[in-house]
Amino acid sequence: MNHVSMNLLNFSLVYLLLLVVLYVMKKNHIRQSRLLLIASIRMTLQLIIAGWVLTYIFGHPSPIFTVLYVAAMVLFAIHRVLSKNPNLNQRFKWAIALAMMFSGLSIIAFFVVVVTNQQLFNPQYVIPLGGMIMGNSMTALNLGIKTFRESLRSERDKITSLLNFGATPERILLPYVNQAVETALLPTLNSMLGMGIIALPGMMTGQILSGTLPSTAVLYQIAIMIAICTAVSLSLFAALYFGHRTLYNRRYQIDLSAV
Repeated sequence: MNHVSMNLLNFSLVYLLLLVVLYVMKKNHIRQSRLLLIASIRMTLQLIIAGWVLTYIFGHPSPIFTVLYVAAMVLFAIHRVLSKNPNLNQRFKWAIALAMMFSGLSIIAFFVVVVTNQQLFNPQYVIPLGGMIMGNSMTALNLGIKTFRESLRSERDKITSLLNFGATPERILLPYVNQAVETALLPTLNSMLGMGIIALPGMMTGQILSGTLPSTAVLYQIAIMIAICTAVSLSLFAALYFGHRTLYNRRYQIDLSAV
């Protein structure tokens, strides 16, 4: 298969599609045109900068550069989740941060060393895989914690009543944890259900466009989706399971003021 290149002129034409979206928004008085512009500009600049940085790292492979880049991704993903939930207590925040870090890094290490049989600090594998795993974990955790907090707020009276009847905080809160995990996992599971029939996933499409054989791209995509699903599931369950235990004390008092 031939390698497909794209010159600057052809690339710039894709922004015409945004004009169509902006016109539809303007015509229907949808007040998201400013956000669309900001998001598009920010995405473009961030990806261009990332491309320059990755070009340098791939040209000068070093464990230090790889570790620094992955550390930046992990810290930014944790920051994004915590910034969306500023009212959580500090122990809950630590549970989220440690769950994301250990789940993500362990899956990345397993995939690179065991599945692809590459060196642990090979930037060509570690950085793209790390971005997919941490990005999906970040999205799932935002959804899971949002679901968990909204459920607790909407059923505050029910929780208080159950406590008064002698139910333990663990038995009260664990169903909300399970519900939040199930809700946050649905997008990942639904995307897996539709892959290959409804849509070809982004990484596989990118590999095919760059000239990789579809049979090879399929194997990588399957392996990566399993890795992403595992990392998302582990980070979700660990963050919410250990996090919800910070909401009550030894005297069976539940503190919902920070939820």
